[in-house]
Amino acid sequence: MSGAPDGAVADAEDGSEGVARSPGIHLFVPMLHRRDAVGEHTRTLRDLLVAAGVPSAIYTELPDPDTVDETRPYREYEQAAVPGDLLVYQVATRSDMTRWLEGRPEPVVLNYHSITPPSFFAPWNNGIARIQEAARIDLASLAPRCVLGIGVSEFDADELRAAGCRSTLVLPVANVRVPPVQPDPRAVSELNRRGAAGGPRWLSVGRLAPNKAHQDTIAALFVARNTTSPDARLTIVGGPTEPNYPAALRRYVADLGLTGAVEFTTRLSPGQLAARYVTADVLVMLSEHEGFGVPLIEAMSHGLPIVAYDAGAIAEVMGDAGILLDRKSPGVVARAVASLLDDPARRSALAAAGRARVASLGVGHAGTDLVTRLQEVAATARTGSSATPAAPPVRPAGPSSH
Repeated sequence: MSGAPDGAVADAEDGSEGVARSPGIHLFVPMLHRRDAVGEHTRTLRDLLVAAGVPSAIYTELPDPDTVDETRPYREYEQAAVPGDLLVYQVATRSDMTRWLEGRPEPVVLNYHSITPPSFFAPWNNGIARIQEAARIDLASLAPRCVLGIGVSEFDADELRAAGCRSTLVLPVANVRVPPVQPDPRAVSELNRRGAAGGPRWLSVGRLAPNKAHQDTIAALFVARNTTSPDARLTIVGGPTEPNYPAALRRYVADLGLTGAVEFTTRLSPGQLAARYVTADVLVMLSEHEGFGVPLIEAMSHGLPIVAYDAGAIAEVMGDAGILLDRKSPGVVARAVASLLDDPARRSALAAAGRARVASLGVGHAGTDLVTRLQEVAATARTGSSATPAAPPVRPAGPSSH
């Protein structure tokens, strides 16, 4: 869903005297970004709540120029509050909203998207490392006060329980399209024209953040080009989290003599991103910390085979629909990719397994499932019961990876 329906924010803002406003389910996020997993999840959830007849607004600590027309400063909620409201906090980084939410009388649900450990950022940006450390401290303070913690994976739910959440369940992110977005035909045509010279096309999708370990994929490409695949090329799709790590990646590419073989791109439309998936030969994902891994779902939906490193929620999400590595030295990765690309039958089998895996995870109805659960929590809170609605955790189908 691409934007707020008419009235999505107005429903929460109507403060006319004599007008009785209905309780709502309101979303709080430090900053609302487009083309960002947490931001798009939040926008999609807001749209689904409004479509279900539930007043819902998005409140932020800081405005983003791209989404400022969809959000309100979180302090303004104090004047808009209605008895019976439920507040849903989208957790991924530190925010002053945490302490404020602790003091609110309304029930609070944590929708947890994983906090990247500060150790990944410390060598690159001490300021962000300190922010992430503060985020973990804030989570431990807020979690015991919340009526429910929702993890987008069992990996994340484990972190919520460790932080003190008394009740948790697992629901995937709400913003993944199933069936997938159709690729932009012009982008497909252009990418195929550029790839006509041949050579395997590697794809990596993820923010230019240290935990994504893009340097490992670059190193593997270097080995591949000097052994099995001299014409292999890599496209990295993702925007920067901070400036130092992306600059180092570009220097690394230049130092290895890969400038013409590695492309960095960002701010793609959904159709342009889909075009990258359908024209690539393999998704290589060597991240060292993933709370879910939306690119896995996108790749599997488009039938693109995956080579991934076993970290965080990767195995939980991918299941047996890709090649899972327990080591990721450049040679190991290069050989795994070459073996896959040399085996058409295996590629076809993994493509079919990927589409089946997406169906089994239930991501196509994750958003409506989340709306239903939030409505249940809100209704229970309004009756004065202290118990969370009785319901088993929603877990991805298929064998457990934990």
